[in-house]
Amino acid sequence: MPEKLQIQAMACASQALDLYDVVDCISIAAHIKKEFDKMYGSGWQCVVGSNFGCFFTHTPETFIYFALETLNFLIFKGACS
Repeated sequence: MPEKLQIQAMACASQALDLYDVVDCISIAAHIKKEFDKMYGSGWQCVVGSNFGCFFTHTPETFIYFALETLNFLIFKGACS
């Protein structure tokens, strides 16, 4: 993911943590997804939690995985087949 989007992803995650309780992972993920869809077009996905696994295909240069506080964040744009 380009640096500009990485910064936006972390800022959006931080904003979501300010708005929702840290245990409300569904609302946090939904907030981030909606913001990215609004800013960068539809098709974004977001996974938030402290313990998860995943397997997916993503559009090149649209993937980021990072941790803030006690949560891990996975944000990516789904690949079109």
